[in-house]
Order: sequence, then C-alpha cells, then structure tokens
Amino acid sequence: MKTSQSPGGPWRPERELLLWLVLLSLLAFWWSDLYREINRLFPGFGEGLFSHMPDPFLAIGNYVHLLIMVTMLAVGSLLPQDELQQLVGRWPTVLLGTFTQYTTMPLLALLVGRAAGLPPDSELMIGVLIVGAVPGAMASNVLTLLARGNVSYSISLTTLATLLSPIVVPTILWLSLRRWVPFPVLQTARDLTLLVVIPVAVGHGLSVIWPTWQAKAKKIGPGVAHVAILLIIAVVVARNRARLADVTWTIPTILLLINVGGYLAGYLVAFLFRLPPDMRRALCLEIGMQNAGLGTVLALHVFGSHSLAAMPPALYTFVCMFTGTVLARLWSVVPIRVKPPKTDLPKEIDLSELKNTTSLTYADDNRPPLG
Repeated sequence: MKTSQSPGGPWRPERELLLWLVLLSLLAFWWSDLYREINRLFPGFGEGLFSHMPDPFLAIGNYVHLLIMVTMLAVGSLLPQDELQQLVGRWPTVLLGTFTQYTTMPLLALLVGRAAGLPPDSELMIGVLIVGAVPGAMASNVLTLLARGNVSYSISLTTLATLLSPIVVPTILWLSLRRWVPFPVLQTARDLTLLVVIPVAVGHGLSVIWPTWQAKAKKIGPGVAHVAILLIIAVVVARNRARLADVTWTIPTILLLINVGGYLAGYLVAFLFRLPPDMRRALCLEIGMQNAGLGTVLALHVFGSHSLAAMPPALYTFVCMFTGTVLARLWSVVPIRVKPPKTDLPKEIDLSELKNTTSLTYADDNRPPLG
C-alpha cells in the first residue's frame, strides 16, 4: 500500500481540519447574534435577505443521521480493496489493538469522570462515557501517515473497531450506565448497524465492483467525510448555545486526560508486545483518536436533540485533533530506526579454514588443491 501521500485529490480540507472546526463552530455559536447585527446595520438589506431565513445550523440538525451515514460511506469507499485480507492476515495484532481500545478508553472515561466529581447520572458524564466507548476515527489514519506510522495497520484497526461497534459500544454503555440510567441496548445496536456498518459495507462494495466510484472516492471522499463531521459538530454547538455557559473547564480537562491516557496506553501496549516502531505510532494514535462525530450523533439519537450528552463528544473532536496533530507533526521529524538484519557470517574469517574447505571441495572433483 502506498504511503507517500495522503488520500484525496486537490480538495482536502482535512489538511486544516482543526482550523475549519474552530471557525465553523464559532460561526454556529454566534450565528443568531450575527443575524441580528446584520439586520441592525442594514435594515433594508437584512429584511429582504434574512427576514425569513432559518438558522442553517439548526436546519441541518434534522439530517445529522444522514451526515454520519455519508461519512461512513466515504470511509468504506476509501478502504483498500484487499483490506479484509490484510485484516485477516495480521489478525493477532489487529485484535490486540481493538481489544486495547475497547477496554482502556471506557475505563479511562469512567475513572477520570468519576474522579472529577461528575454525577454518574448527569448528561455530561453520559457524554464522557460515550467518548470512551466509540471506535477510532478516520482522522487517525491521516495522522498516522503524517507521523510516519504504519498506515495499513491503522486502517485495519479502524475497520475492525467500526465493524464491531454495534455489538461492543451498546454493551459498554449498558455496563457503565445500567445502575443510574436506562439504556436501550438493542435500539443502539440497530442504529449503529444502520448508521455505520451498512454504509461502510456499501461503500467498500461499490469501490470493489465499480472502479469509477473508487477513483472519485479517492479524490473527494476525505473532503466529504470531514465536511460532514464539521457540520455535525456545528449542529451540536448551535443547539446548545444557551447552555454552553454551563460547561466549565472541567469537561475539557477531563477529555484531555482521557485523550493523553489513550495515547500512553496504546504506545505502552505496543511496546510491551514488541510491535515495530511504525506500528507503535499507529496504535498510539488509533487509541487516542476516538470517532467523536459518531459519538455526537449517538448521543443525539439516544438522549435527545438538546441533551448535553452530545457536548463532550463534540468537544473531544477539538481536543483529539489538536493533540493528535501536534503528536503526528513531532513524529514526522523523528525518523524510525530500523535495526540492521542479523547475519550468521563471522566477523573475521580464518583464511586457513577457507583454504582447507576449498581443498576438500576441489578434491571431490579430482582437481588439485589450491596453494
């Protein structure tokens, strides 16, 4: 698999994803104030153009499920055609990484959230637990490429975790919340199957049987996926404008600790199991880079469109994109040391032994010995 350049054609907003995320979220937060200011400064212009214009971010909110389906369709379309064979071929290391992600991240979310004093039945605590339960994000594959990591291994980790999400994610959330909040396990499993697994499978199938689809997906797929995620986060910001003041620095601090803890856990596990350096980088980024966009949509679906449970996954997008980009750029300037292959040849060769050996060899051919 080629790793010399990141996927995508000329339209690649993922290069400045964090910048676009900040700008669009600020626009979503201040849209109503901006709307009023335009009407005040330009009464005639504002009344004619904006008087009947609905809030675009709130209007988009009715289609967040379609946005995440588009994202996962793009993810499936961008998978290598032999991805399943690669996944099966390296199943022990892929299973190790997926197990690490689905154990360490939920535990980190639970422990850090409770240590910070969040009530177990609060919407914010539910959102923190969702952050820990969702699979890895496609952004980890892009950052692994930047970090000189093993991109193929990163894609396999994301693929397996995503395909297992309808079973694992509802189970984790049910185990975490059952004492305080009723959680619809079967409904969540069904929703994840429809929103995640089926679009990924359809996208991958179209790329395999339709070369034109695959070519178009390589050009615009990354951009489409990232724009959809940006719009999902903007919807959450717009819906919670009045409640964002309730979110103190405690939540970003909790999310940062979970994120850094995920990086450390991924690298430590890879080191203990003696994975190569490029796979260590891939696993480190995969564990810390959660699919916060999926977590946001899941929170909206299960706990309501105006629930604060969607806020931690939305904020986690900012956190993991910032830290992941910094870590990847640091690794991009640190070359991976490759050990020279071992050889059985001795460092010094005894010429007398070589002479005797050559004499015996020629003796078998009835030729005179050397010397």
